[in-house]
Amino acid sequence: MAIQRKLGRPTDQRRAMLRNLTTSFFKSEGGRIVTTVTRAKETQKLAEKMITLGKRGDLHARRQALAFITEEEVVNKLFDDIAPRYKERNGGYTRVLKMGPRRGDAVEEAILELV
Repeated sequence: MAIQRKLGRPTDQRRAMLRNLTTSFFKSEGGRIVTTVTRAKETQKLAEKMITLGKRGDLHARRQALAFITEEEVVNKLFDDIAPRYKERNGGYTRVLKMGPRRGDAVEEAILELV
């Protein structure tokens, strides 16, 4: 079983944060967000699972995605626009690009984007 990073938060807060990051990632124009490296790596795992559900495209997969992603319009965008682009690809839908330290607290930042 894969080890999940705790990100310094209780389980419910961590789960809500990752759901919101994943929703924001798919909602954003161009499919990219800027966040910390550790958050980007955790969000990457969940985003790849959501794209795989979108590739399946059946009703059960759509309901599973709706149970995780908080907005129905984002799920529709995922299933109608994003997932069909990766029909021939077997994983590796996203990438994490490191940017360098943030000015305020010097935490390592990264860009999470669709390939």
